[in-house]
Amino acid sequence: MNDIVIAQGTVVTLHFSVALADGDVIDSTFGEEPATFTVGDGSLLDGFEESVMGLTSGAKEVFTISPEKGFGQHNPSNVQIIARDQFSDDIELEKGLVLSFADAQNTELPGVVSEFDDANVTVDFNHPLAGKNIVFEVEIISVKPVTTH
Repeated sequence: MNDIVIAQGTVVTLHFSVALADGDVIDSTFGEEPATFTVGDGSLLDGFEESVMGLTSGAKEVFTISPEKGFGQHNPSNVQIIARDQFSDDIELEKGLVLSFADAQNTELPGVVSEFDDANVTVDFNHPLAGKNIVFEVEIISVKPVTTH
């Protein structure tokens, strides 16, 4: 164990789990290889990074991340109704189906089918975890200063 605290620019190796408030685990490294990231490199959401600031090796914590610090609030303007005839006949629509769309810049944009009928398909382009409190559990394995070669 060392006494280096997690701060901007430190390299952190940790186990984590991300779960919904009801206990449904979305992602976890417990029982697998731990994750390593550099604080401030953009690989974690700000709310997750803020939660681990100041922790040291050996720390085990559980945090609840609000939508504002996590995946954002659900935005009704990100829900679009698209004419059913815009979808290929070979796509078997079902509620919860994730489809890939291209935005104006031709960037891949996932959307989730939330409703459909013979005329229209309602597609939600919000992040699936938008509007939800996230339970973030961490076990800090190591904290090191960034080394440059």
